[in-house]
Amino acid sequence: MTAGRRRAACAAALLLLATGCAEQPPDQGFTLRYEKPAAADRDHQRFLKDRALAESVLSDLNAYVRLPHRVMVVARSCEGEGTGYDPQEDRIELCYDDLTEERELIERSGSGRPDEDLADIVRETLHHEAGHALADALHLTRDDRAEEDAADRFAQLMLLGGRPEGEQTLLAAARSYDVEAAADPAPDPADEHAPPATRAESHRCAVYGAAPARHPDLATPARADCSAAWMRTRDTWIRDLAPLLRR
Repeated sequence: MTAGRRRAACAAALLLLATGCAEQPPDQGFTLRYEKPAAADRDHQRFLKDRALAESVLSDLNAYVRLPHRVMVVARSCEGEGTGYDPQEDRIELCYDDLTEERELIERSGSGRPDEDLADIVRETLHHEAGHALADALHLTRDDRAEEDAADRFAQLMLLGGRPEGEQTLLAAARSYDVEAAADPAPDPADEHAPPATRAESHRCAVYGAAPARHPDLATPARADCSAAWMRTRDTWIRDLAPLLRR
């Protein structure tokens, strides 16, 4: 590829990839930077990069919304700080060490597809954190718990576009929340997120509500309102996102 084509590809993708674009990252949209991992995190940095998980998610986000500023996604070793969005820095930190914890939960569940489940959890997590960044960009005022719930619903919006792989991503995340709930049945009351079991059910309800005919195994009396709940999720986020939507 010539230098000119490389510059064009970098600009079109709106991503700063670890493949070595020489230019500065674009000043709008979701962009990506990998930092050098701690020794214990090298395998999971390689996992992220080999599968281009963040690149794929950010490409979908940038195709869907036009952010008026840059949100940098930084993949790094966080030493236990945890993945999250920093509104002061317009920055999402994706922690290599979180993947180690998630893999342990997956292996504890007896999953026969640990790599695929881990990839799905990363996708769901990045969409959740992007929901925070977009709520911030749109100046949507919610209390902490309401914003966490809304960020989960944004992940549902992005992943339930009629694509079975998005449904499987949410169901894999739900299974991870189930294992987390089983490991700690008394969640921290100071945690801003909903309890893991509640988050798992929210994802299953959304999957079923968006496509009941495709998921008869998820049908229960408690999920009778899931189609209406899914439509509220979809319509509320699309309304809120209207100033930023590309389509």
